[in-house]
Amino acid sequence: MTFIFSKKIELKPILKFDIPRVCSHEIIQEIEALVQRLFLQVWRRPATLMAGIIQPLLWLVLFGGLFYNAPVNLFTINTSYNCFLSSGIIVFTSFTGALNSGLPLMFDREFGFLNRLLTAPLISRTSIIFSSATFMTCLSLIQVIFIVIASLFMGNSPLSSNSTLIFALIVLLVTVGVTMLSLGLSFTLPGHIELLALILVVNLPFLFSSTALAPLYFMPPWLQLIASLNPLSYAIEGIRYLYSNTDWNFSESVIKISWGDISLGQIILLLLVLDVIGAYIVSNILKAKLN
Repeated sequence: MTFIFSKKIELKPILKFDIPRVCSHEIIQEIEALVQRLFLQVWRRPATLMAGIIQPLLWLVLFGGLFYNAPVNLFTINTSYNCFLSSGIIVFTSFTGALNSGLPLMFDREFGFLNRLLTAPLISRTSIIFSSATFMTCLSLIQVIFIVIASLFMGNSPLSSNSTLIFALIVLLVTVGVTMLSLGLSFTLPGHIELLALILVVNLPFLFSSTALAPLYFMPPWLQLIASLNPLSYAIEGIRYLYSNTDWNFSESVIKISWGDISLGQIILLLLVLDVIGAYIVSNILKAKLN
């Protein structure tokens, strides 16, 4: 007697959000197409790009003009306030641009385009995230370049080639970290009104609780503590150190806080660690939301 055992096979889709091990040509093609779409939106409606350039430029011109007659040695040795302020505005520009990076993805959610992408036969859904991060990083760097050029006309000396590389690295670390945070918020918050409200609430407090507008010793003790915990302060002081020192090194002290001196190398390491932690947290959020 022959027994035939039949196994019931259940067909179901596998929804998996995972970072691909091999960056194939198809994934690069997907990212490139999505980035082109986002740049096409900016080309047709450049108001966002122009606002991201004009706002920090107004801060640089108007706030710098407010302290135009301040003594040269009041803030730092042999540095005018315009030169002192420009480093803070550069980091503030990259921070603000990256903080707005979740808005295009949020609008795609609300208008239903994100659902079309999720049901499309994509090689990997990570291309949606990578394309948004790449687009906003490029947009923030374009805005930073305009502010750097404007600061040159206001008295800042140009950086050397080695200093430019470290300068770009610090700006990139700030931009990528805040971009990942904003993309995570675009999937967590219910709508663009909540995201815009959070951006408005967070933006200026991060600026005023950093060393962008004044050094640490100008602040009361409680604000010094907050500014010492603000990652933007370390990025600002790192860029300010590059502008004020032609013979810089990674081990020299850049910022003095209550629990020790922080060098340029430690600033870069700190920003890198914060980016890794933020990417890990955001990746878990995206896995839960996209699957």
